[in-house]
Amino acid sequence: MISHPMPEFGSGCLYLGLALTIYNFVFGGLALWGASPRGLLATAISEVTWNRLGETARRAGLASFVVLCCAAFALVWAAFTNDFSVEYIRSHSNIALNPAYKFAALWSGQEGSLLLWAWMLSAYGFVLRMRHRVDVRLTAFASTIMAAVQTFFLLLLTVAAPPFSIAPGPLAADGAGLNPLLQYPEMVIHPPMLYLGYVGFSVPFAFALGALMMRYPGEKWIHITRRWTMVTWLFLTCGIFMGAHWAYSVLGWGGYWGWDPVENASLMPWLTGTAFLHSVMMQEKRGMMKNWNVWLIFSTFMLTILGTLLTRSGAVSSVHAFAQSAIGAWFYIFITIVFAVCLFTFFMQRDHLKSENKLESLVSRESSFLFNNMILLAACFTVLWGTLFPVLSEYVQGSKVTVGAPFYNRVNIPIGLFLLFLTGLGPLLAWRSTTLRSIRRNFILPSIAMALAAIGLMIGGLRPWNDGDDMHATIFSLVAFTLSAGVIAAITEEFLRGARVVRTQTGKNILSSIVLLTRRNTRRYGGYIIHFGIVVMFIGIAGGAFNQAREMEMSYGDTLSIGPYSLVCQSITQDSKPEYDTDYALLDVYKNGKKITQLSPEKRSYFAGTDHEQSSTIVALHSTAQADLYTVFEGKNPDTGRPIIKVFLNPLIAWIWIGVVIVVIGTFIALAPNLVRSPVRQRQEDVASAMGGTLGAPGVLVEAPHV
Repeated sequence: MISHPMPEFGSGCLYLGLALTIYNFVFGGLALWGASPRGLLATAISEVTWNRLGETARRAGLASFVVLCCAAFALVWAAFTNDFSVEYIRSHSNIALNPAYKFAALWSGQEGSLLLWAWMLSAYGFVLRMRHRVDVRLTAFASTIMAAVQTFFLLLLTVAAPPFSIAPGPLAADGAGLNPLLQYPEMVIHPPMLYLGYVGFSVPFAFALGALMMRYPGEKWIHITRRWTMVTWLFLTCGIFMGAHWAYSVLGWGGYWGWDPVENASLMPWLTGTAFLHSVMMQEKRGMMKNWNVWLIFSTFMLTILGTLLTRSGAVSSVHAFAQSAIGAWFYIFITIVFAVCLFTFFMQRDHLKSENKLESLVSRESSFLFNNMILLAACFTVLWGTLFPVLSEYVQGSKVTVGAPFYNRVNIPIGLFLLFLTGLGPLLAWRSTTLRSIRRNFILPSIAMALAAIGLMIGGLRPWNDGDDMHATIFSLVAFTLSAGVIAAITEEFLRGARVVRTQTGKNILSSIVLLTRRNTRRYGGYIIHFGIVVMFIGIAGGAFNQAREMEMSYGDTLSIGPYSLVCQSITQDSKPEYDTDYALLDVYKNGKKITQLSPEKRSYFAGTDHEQSSTIVALHSTAQADLYTVFEGKNPDTGRPIIKVFLNPLIAWIWIGVVIVVIGTFIALAPNLVRSPVRQRQEDVASAMGGTLGAPGVLVEAPHV
């Protein structure tokens, strides 16, 4: 019998990790039940004994992370050593594969991606359990709930989808290789980033469910999970847009978001997670929307599981999805159990979620948060309905009816514009109620900015009534640009209003005052920067209404013109690499008669380690702030043998990626601790302000402690 030490080691680690996780779940739950005042055995066994049992459960959870690290290492090691005795490695790697993509083989297939999920979940759990002194009992609840989730994934890995299965038959000389579409640098980062977002939402979910189970007093659980949630949301945001950039750069269709079911699966928890991040502020400040908050985080977690189901079960057709699989039934059962537990806990403890205040006015900061939640949930429901419609139609009619991009655009464009409006409206409204005088004062600058933007755009040629069939797209762009101008003005006004107060207190110039203002209230002004980034992204998206495309058979000397650009073909060349053959064109690019660059789009045919050829497109791109010139080698005309070149001119698309960078910066600022003034300096500034003077010397600043 042939021995396979590394696969056997990996399998052993998974079984040991499952045993440790079950111990963490069972005995952690038993310790919580026994130590509670209502526990049946609380009087028979001392509290110290229950606490010791709970501590052993916590340590078992810590140990499971170490064991799963070993399991993940075993699979990566098998990829790097070309151990084709492992069926997974034979199917997703080959000898000639680039080392970076050998590492990416860990998440390139179903079994490996599930192992990555379980490993990341154990990593989040490790950090949570190491920080258990923040609140020992609440953390114990969260740890036990996370162990229950991890048990499900480890059962999948040991029973339904084992990653270390030995391949049948004789040992293969080479593997099938990695899907060419995945052989792109961003694909080494995009899936783990997306998974960090998916898996990370299990932490606030566990805290929320645990706090509800134990009737946790106050809002401390929100303070504990705020940074967890923001970091997770940031990972998911980056993962989504890195995926969009991959689709834009690799698939060769000129777009970045096609409302693909798996794209939608990542968007849905992002929408509910965004709503949760806004809604918890209402609970912190006003003791309101408690029911909303628990169900928003419950829904976010269940949507991450649904997204994993859609990708791995083969229930939907997608360039991202894996083949049909039997593990779908496992996910359906798990989602049903999670929903039942959440629903049961909610009804048992719903009296604990009574609001401390009521909505006093429709024109208030509270109402803007409420509308924000409703519009985000409306968008989520639209995406969910469109994504599941093929599955539902097949179940009812026996055939799949696919919902295309026009459906999503028709519904979500108005929703997106209203959300953009709320982004600028919220900061201008006061808590409880906003007076008419305040509305007039706060809306002057944004209204002027919107009016000037609309007039300027129409003078510049953006006139919907002249665009015929493109009228709706032009209206969307005009409204988006106009609202964006108003939101930017509102955010700028918020910064300037606060900076003037700081300048009065400190004597600093306006720029230094803005920096100091931001550092004193990082959460609020970091949030404004995030909103600004979202607006910049909307500007980039709105530019899509003016996309152009041209396609042409080209040979030496031929010229293709699009917008201000002319592309002149210099050569059509073939080349061979160890993994693929390639055809590519050399195109000189001229703008207004002046050569500015040379582009070389490719068409690759991969063959190394595969039973049949696989092709992929390598896009050549010239990007500026004004527009992207996007060229694609589509192949050769079988009749003439001449290459077909397709060119897209995509205005403003770079601003989408710039907006993402701004969102990342804003999130880091919002995560940073506030700077606070020393008590002595605070009194000096208050006195100076009361006397109508200023303090010229800079204030003494000290770091606020982390919560």
